[in-house]
Amino acid sequence: MGVYGELYDFAASAGAFEGYVYPEKMDPNYLPNWSGNLLRQYNDLPAEVREEIQDLCDSTLGRAVRSLIPVLGEEHEVVRNLKSMIKGKLRSSPDDFDKH
Repeated sequence: MGVYGELYDFAASAGAFEGYVYPEKMDPNYLPNWSGNLLRQYNDLPAEVREEIQDLCDSTLGRAVRSLIPVLGEEHEVVRNLKSMIKGKLRSSPDDFDKH
């Protein structure tokens, strides 16, 4: 798969993840594998692609983290995986859709 396919695959997975975890409507048993796959996909993207999408990634995954912290806690593997892909300021809530 080319870089654009990899980018689409990562973005689709991240968006689906955010929607799945939005306030506490999820089965947490799926989350470790899913977040691990997201982290692998993110790390497989070329650095220049990650740099180009980082703000958008921070937003999507930041909202997911804010949905998960009350359920899983700050130190859960899933939260740590997601936070490792966030380079900017963590979103204030799962509903924070403001441009930063």
